[in-house]
Amino acid sequence: MCPSIWAWRPERVETIRQSVDHVLCVFPFETELLERHKIAATYVGHPLAHKIPQVIDRDAARKALNISLDTTLVALLPGSRKSEIDYLALRFLKAAKLMATRQPGLQFILPTLPAFLPAIQAMVQQIGGVPGLQICEGQSHTALAACDVTLIASGTATLEAVLFKRPMVIAYNMHALSWQIMRRKKLQPWVGLPNILLQDFAVPELLQEAATPEALADETLQWLANPDMVRTLQARFEALHSLLKMNTTQLATDAIEKILAY
Repeated sequence: MCPSIWAWRPERVETIRQSVDHVLCVFPFETELLERHKIAATYVGHPLAHKIPQVIDRDAARKALNISLDTTLVALLPGSRKSEIDYLALRFLKAAKLMATRQPGLQFILPTLPAFLPAIQAMVQQIGGVPGLQICEGQSHTALAACDVTLIASGTATLEAVLFKRPMVIAYNMHALSWQIMRRKKLQPWVGLPNILLQDFAVPELLQEAATPEALADETLQWLANPDMVRTLQARFEALHSLLKMNTTQLATDAIEKILAY
Protein backbone atom coordinates (compact mmCIF):
# COMPACT_ATOMS: atom_id res chain seq x y z
CA MET A 1 0.00 0.00 0.00
CA CYS A 2 1.41 3.36 -0.99
CA PRO A 3 2.12 5.76 1.92
CA SER A 4 0.76 9.28 2.08
CA ILE A 5 3.27 10.81 -0.33
CA TRP A 6 3.38 14.22 -1.95
CA ALA A 7 7.08 15.12 -2.13
CA TRP A 8 8.84 12.11 -3.65
CA ARG A 9 12.62 12.20 -3.57
CA PRO A 10 14.67 10.29 -6.17
CA GLU A 11 16.16 7.95 -3.55
CA ARG A 12 12.68 7.05 -2.28
CA VAL A 13 11.45 6.26 -5.78
CA GLU A 14 14.52 4.09 -6.44
CA THR A 15 13.95 2.17 -3.18
CA ILE A 16 10.36 1.43 -4.21
CA ARG A 17 11.45 0.39 -7.70
CA GLN A 18 13.91 -2.12 -6.25
CA SER A 19 11.68 -3.55 -3.53
CA VAL A 20 8.14 -3.89 -4.95
CA ASP A 21 6.43 -5.15 -8.10
CA HIS A 22 3.21 -3.16 -7.74
CA VAL A 23 1.99 -0.34 -5.50
CA LEU A 24 -1.56 0.16 -4.25
CA CYS A 25 -2.12 3.91 -3.92
CA VAL A 26 -4.51 5.72 -1.59
CA PHE A 27 -4.37 9.05 -3.48
CA PRO A 28 -5.19 9.51 -7.18
CA PHE A 29 -2.13 11.61 -8.03
CA GLU A 30 0.27 8.89 -6.88
CA THR A 31 -0.31 6.46 -9.75
CA GLU A 32 0.79 8.93 -12.43
CA LEU A 33 3.84 9.89 -10.41
CA LEU A 34 4.88 6.26 -9.92
CA GLU A 35 4.18 5.21 -13.49
CA ARG A 36 6.34 8.11 -14.66
CA HIS A 37 9.18 6.27 -12.94
CA LYS A 38 8.12 2.92 -14.47
CA ILE A 39 6.63 1.60 -11.22
CA ALA A 40 3.33 -0.25 -11.68
CA ALA A 41 0.56 1.23 -9.54
CA THR A 42 -3.19 1.02 -8.96
CA TYR A 43 -5.31 3.66 -7.28
CA VAL A 44 -7.66 1.98 -4.77
CA GLY A 45 -9.05 4.92 -2.80
CA HIS A 46 -8.53 5.99 0.80
CA PRO A 47 -9.97 3.98 3.73
CA LEU A 48 -10.97 7.15 5.61
CA ALA A 49 -13.37 8.05 2.80
CA HIS A 50 -15.45 5.02 3.79
CA LYS A 51 -15.10 5.53 7.53
CA ILE A 52 -16.34 9.13 7.48
CA PRO A 53 -19.88 9.53 6.09
CA GLN A 54 -20.44 11.87 3.16
CA VAL A 55 -23.33 13.57 4.96
CA ILE A 56 -22.28 14.80 8.41
CA ASP A 57 -24.74 15.02 11.32
CA ARG A 58 -23.46 18.23 12.90
CA ASP A 59 -26.30 18.48 15.42
CA ALA A 60 -25.71 14.96 16.75
CA ALA A 61 -22.01 15.74 17.19
CA ARG A 62 -22.80 18.90 19.13
CA LYS A 63 -25.23 17.07 21.38
CA ALA A 64 -22.56 14.46 22.08
CA LEU A 65 -20.17 17.24 23.14
CA ASN A 66 -22.87 19.15 25.04
CA ILE A 67 -22.45 22.20 22.81
CA SER A 68 -25.33 24.47 21.84
CA LEU A 69 -26.64 24.00 18.31
CA ASP A 70 -26.65 27.73 17.58
CA THR A 71 -23.18 28.69 18.80
CA THR A 72 -20.22 29.29 16.48
CA LEU A 73 -17.64 26.61 17.20
CA VAL A 74 -13.93 26.52 16.34
CA ALA A 75 -12.09 23.21 16.64
CA LEU A 76 -8.45 23.44 17.71
CA LEU A 77 -6.40 20.42 16.59
CA PRO A 78 -2.72 21.06 17.37
CA GLY A 79 -1.68 17.47 16.64
CA SER A 80 -1.20 14.08 18.24
CA ARG A 81 2.59 14.06 18.69
CA LYS A 82 4.45 15.58 21.62
CA SER A 83 6.51 17.76 19.28
CA GLU A 84 3.32 19.17 17.75
CA ILE A 85 1.89 19.95 21.17
CA ASP A 86 5.19 21.59 22.16
CA TYR A 87 5.41 23.74 19.02
CA LEU A 88 1.76 24.43 18.16
CA ALA A 89 -0.63 24.12 21.11
CA LEU A 90 0.32 27.40 22.77
CA ARG A 91 0.04 29.25 19.46
CA PHE A 92 -3.41 27.77 18.89
CA LEU A 93 -4.56 28.71 22.39
CA LYS A 94 -3.27 32.28 22.01
CA ALA A 95 -5.03 32.49 18.63
CA ALA A 96 -8.26 31.28 20.24
CA LYS A 97 -7.98 33.93 22.95
CA LEU A 98 -7.53 36.61 20.28
CA MET A 99 -10.57 35.30 18.38
CA ALA A 100 -12.66 35.33 21.55
CA THR A 101 -11.72 38.97 22.09
CA ARG A 102 -12.54 39.98 18.52
CA GLN A 103 -15.72 37.92 18.25
CA PRO A 104 -17.27 37.45 21.70
CA GLY A 105 -19.47 34.38 22.05
CA LEU A 106 -17.22 32.05 20.07
CA GLN A 107 -16.71 28.62 21.56
CA PHE A 108 -13.68 26.40 21.13
CA ILE A 109 -13.23 22.64 21.35
CA LEU A 110 -9.77 21.11 21.74
CA PRO A 111 -9.63 17.30 21.61
CA THR A 112 -6.38 15.80 22.87
CA LEU A 113 -4.81 12.60 24.12
CA PRO A 114 -4.91 12.05 27.90
CA ALA A 115 -1.10 12.18 28.06
CA PHE A 116 -1.11 15.78 26.78
CA LEU A 117 -3.93 17.06 28.96
CA PRO A 118 -1.74 18.39 31.83
CA ALA A 119 0.55 20.27 29.43
CA ILE A 120 -2.37 21.87 27.60
CA GLN A 121 -4.10 22.84 30.83
CA ALA A 122 -0.85 24.45 31.99
CA MET A 123 -0.68 26.45 28.75
CA VAL A 124 -4.25 27.66 29.25
CA GLN A 125 -3.34 28.85 32.75
CA GLN A 126 -0.15 30.45 31.41
CA ILE A 127 -2.11 32.78 29.12
CA GLY A 128 -4.82 33.54 31.67
CA GLY A 129 -7.51 31.28 30.26
CA VAL A 130 -9.41 31.12 26.98
CA PRO A 131 -13.10 32.15 27.06
CA GLY A 132 -15.44 29.48 25.72
CA LEU A 133 -12.79 26.74 25.62
CA GLN A 134 -13.71 23.10 26.16
CA ILE A 135 -10.93 20.51 26.30
CA CYS A 136 -11.89 16.87 25.78
CA GLU A 137 -10.03 13.57 25.72
CA GLY A 138 -10.10 12.08 22.23
CA GLN A 139 -13.21 12.70 20.12
CA SER A 140 -11.36 14.51 17.34
CA HIS A 141 -13.84 13.21 14.75
CA THR A 142 -16.76 14.40 16.86
CA ALA A 143 -15.11 17.82 17.20
CA LEU A 144 -14.64 18.06 13.43
CA ALA A 145 -18.23 17.02 12.82
CA ALA A 146 -19.47 19.63 15.29
CA CYS A 147 -17.34 22.65 14.37
CA ASP A 148 -17.85 25.50 11.91
CA VAL A 149 -14.12 25.88 11.19
CA THR A 150 -10.92 24.23 12.39
CA LEU A 151 -7.44 25.46 13.16
CA ILE A 152 -5.42 22.33 12.51
CA ALA A 153 -1.89 20.93 12.38
CA SER A 154 -0.69 19.72 9.00
CA GLY A 155 -1.00 15.96 8.68
CA THR A 156 -3.61 13.23 8.29
CA ALA A 157 -6.07 15.23 10.41
CA THR A 158 -6.38 17.72 7.55
CA LEU A 159 -7.66 14.91 5.31
CA GLU A 160 -10.20 14.08 8.00
CA ALA A 161 -11.27 17.74 8.01
CA VAL A 162 -11.73 17.53 4.22
CA LEU A 163 -13.98 14.50 4.59
CA PHE A 164 -15.99 16.29 7.29
CA LYS A 165 -16.28 19.21 4.79
CA ARG A 166 -14.92 21.74 7.25
CA PRO A 167 -13.05 24.92 6.27
CA MET A 168 -9.65 25.02 7.91
CA VAL A 169 -6.46 26.91 8.53
CA ILE A 170 -3.43 24.62 8.36
CA ALA A 171 -0.44 25.39 10.58
CA TYR A 172 2.87 23.78 11.33
CA ASN A 173 5.94 24.66 13.35
CA MET A 174 9.01 22.61 14.17
CA HIS A 175 12.64 22.96 15.21
CA ALA A 176 14.41 25.38 12.88
CA LEU A 177 17.03 22.84 11.77
CA SER A 178 14.38 20.23 10.93
CA TRP A 179 12.49 22.86 8.97
CA GLN A 180 15.55 23.75 6.88
CA ILE A 181 16.12 20.08 6.04
CA MET A 182 12.49 19.62 5.02
CA ARG A 183 12.45 22.79 2.93
CA ARG A 184 15.32 21.50 0.82
CA LYS A 185 13.35 18.33 0.06
CA LYS A 186 10.08 20.07 -0.77
CA LEU A 187 9.10 19.53 -4.40
CA GLN A 188 5.62 21.07 -4.43
CA PRO A 189 4.34 24.47 -3.34
CA TRP A 190 1.85 22.93 -0.89
CA VAL A 191 2.31 21.23 2.46
CA GLY A 192 -1.29 20.47 3.49
CA LEU A 193 -3.00 17.40 2.03
CA PRO A 194 -6.17 19.33 1.03
CA ASN A 195 -4.13 21.70 -1.12
CA ILE A 196 -2.00 18.91 -2.56
CA LEU A 197 -5.07 16.93 -3.55
CA LEU A 198 -6.79 19.99 -5.05
CA GLN A 199 -3.52 21.31 -6.57
CA ASP A 200 -4.41 24.75 -5.27
CA PHE A 201 -4.08 26.92 -2.18
CA ALA A 202 -7.70 26.17 -1.32
CA VAL A 203 -7.06 26.67 2.40
CA PRO A 204 -4.44 28.84 4.13
CA GLU A 205 -1.12 27.31 5.18
CA LEU A 206 0.77 29.13 7.92
CA LEU A 207 4.18 27.56 8.51
CA GLN A 208 7.03 28.30 10.91
CA GLU A 209 7.41 32.05 11.55
CA ALA A 210 4.18 32.75 9.65
CA ALA A 211 2.19 30.74 12.20
CA THR A 212 1.78 33.58 14.67
CA PRO A 213 -1.29 33.66 16.93
CA GLU A 214 -2.40 36.87 15.20
CA ALA A 215 -2.17 35.36 11.70
CA LEU A 216 -3.86 32.14 12.81
CA ALA A 217 -6.72 34.12 14.34
CA ASP A 218 -7.07 36.37 11.28
CA GLU A 219 -7.27 33.49 8.81
CA THR A 220 -9.68 31.47 10.94
CA LEU A 221 -12.04 34.41 11.39
CA GLN A 222 -11.94 35.01 7.62
CA TRP A 223 -13.80 31.74 7.09
CA LEU A 224 -16.46 32.71 9.61
CA ALA A 225 -16.93 36.08 7.89
CA ASN A 226 -17.31 34.59 4.39
CA PRO A 227 -20.05 31.93 4.19
CA ASP A 228 -19.97 31.97 0.36
CA MET A 229 -16.30 30.99 0.44
CA VAL A 230 -17.14 28.20 2.85
CA ARG A 231 -19.88 26.84 0.58
CA THR A 232 -17.55 26.88 -2.42
CA LEU A 233 -14.87 25.03 -0.47
CA GLN A 234 -17.35 22.47 0.85
CA ALA A 235 -18.47 21.69 -2.70
CA ARG A 236 -14.84 20.99 -3.64
CA PHE A 237 -14.43 18.80 -0.57
CA GLU A 238 -17.60 16.86 -1.43
CA ALA A 239 -16.21 16.11 -4.90
CA LEU A 240 -12.91 15.08 -3.35
CA HIS A 241 -14.68 12.75 -0.92
CA SER A 242 -16.39 11.03 -3.86
CA LEU A 243 -13.05 10.71 -5.67
CA LEU A 244 -11.40 9.10 -2.63
CA LYS A 245 -14.32 6.76 -1.90
CA MET A 246 -13.50 3.88 -4.22
CA ASN A 247 -14.36 0.19 -3.87
CA THR A 248 -11.02 -0.24 -2.13
CA THR A 249 -11.36 -3.90 -1.17
CA GLN A 250 -12.36 -5.03 -4.65
CA LEU A 251 -9.79 -2.87 -6.46
CA ALA A 252 -7.01 -4.07 -4.19
CA THR A 253 -8.10 -7.69 -4.57
CA ASP A 254 -8.22 -7.41 -8.36
CA ALA A 255 -4.76 -5.84 -8.49
CA ILE A 256 -3.27 -8.52 -6.24
CA GLU A 257 -4.87 -11.32 -8.28
CA LYS A 258 -3.35 -9.91 -11.47
CA ILE A 259 0.08 -9.76 -9.85
CA LEU A 260 -0.21 -13.36 -8.61
CA ALA A 261 -1.33 -14.53 -12.05
CA TYR A 262 1.97 -13.48 -13.65
